[in-house]
Amino acid sequence: MHVPDGFIDAPTSAVTGVVAAGALAVSLRGARRELDERTAPLAGLVAAFIFAVQMLNFPVAAGTSGHLLGGALAAILVGPFTGVLCVSVVLLMQGVLFADGGLTALGVNITDMAIVTTVVSYAVFRGLLAVLPRRRRSVTLASFVAALLSVPAAAVAFTVIYAIGGTTDISLGKVATAMIGVHVLIGIGEAVITALTVGAVVAVRPDLVHGAHGLRQRLQLRVNGTLVDAPAAEAPTAPVAARTSRRTLWVTGLVTSLVLAGFVSFYASANPDGLEKVAHDKGIDKKAEAHAAADSPLSGYGVKDVSDARLSGGLAGVIGVGVTVVAGSAVFWAVRRRRGADVSPASTAGPGV
Repeated sequence: MHVPDGFIDAPTSAVTGVVAAGALAVSLRGARRELDERTAPLAGLVAAFIFAVQMLNFPVAAGTSGHLLGGALAAILVGPFTGVLCVSVVLLMQGVLFADGGLTALGVNITDMAIVTTVVSYAVFRGLLAVLPRRRRSVTLASFVAALLSVPAAAVAFTVIYAIGGTTDISLGKVATAMIGVHVLIGIGEAVITALTVGAVVAVRPDLVHGAHGLRQRLQLRVNGTLVDAPAAEAPTAPVAARTSRRTLWVTGLVTSLVLAGFVSFYASANPDGLEKVAHDKGIDKKAEAHAAADSPLSGYGVKDVSDARLSGGLAGVIGVGVTVVAGSAVFWAVRRRRGADVSPASTAGPGV
């Protein structure tokens, strides 16, 4: 779904840039309410994890592959405003360092991959939780459906942007059919990855998952050596307890991201992703332009002058995870400190104090 330079004309790219800048400004303000000293480190880790998993293209159909977009995952784990920032940090790192996604198309990519996926998925997620029991299974199920729908929603958004400012004269109907069709399939992979990740974090630290706030479980009693649910009249629900420390969760997540990007990515599908395949088949890429960062030492997710493909890709993945977690953590740490400044003693003091 990374849109290269030249797919969308300059005026439309500029407008989406303004939209993206406005959304980022709103998200920075909204993230102050979502982040605290416990969740800010998790947000930087989520950005790094999304970067890593996006390197794992999985085959879908007809010589096409797909990869995680990450909007649903980020929104559910750390909140919708912080989620927009997480995906945007990833897109910025990919565009500047790895020549993945055009720099003039950065506004298009943020609008499509960060804003649309986050807004749609979180709306669906919240709508489902409103009618489902507030249990772990409900959070996992809602995350699956939300992620599934977020990917074709992004495909629709791209189609609309292309209809307004596409640089080639291609039938809009053909573009829409191809984009939505293949991204429905990619959405299944997105849903599986999102549900598994959310379910894993909820299982050990539900208190750190934004979408699981208020998650509760029935109190259980041990009867003859067996745990059974206490009667509702006798035992109200109780908060779900944490099973691991924040530091352990963070280290585990970072190591997992490094392994995925540095080793597992070598075995990812080499087939073009959904947008690349549609662009080639339908002729959308006729006016594609060379990336401004094509000469970057990490261009194409490989380290320049390292001849061994496995080592080159692995090093690039590890560097990408490292840079993303540092950049993301710096952003979210600054946002958290800003929140602390907003909630200062002076601002909370009563009249006459």
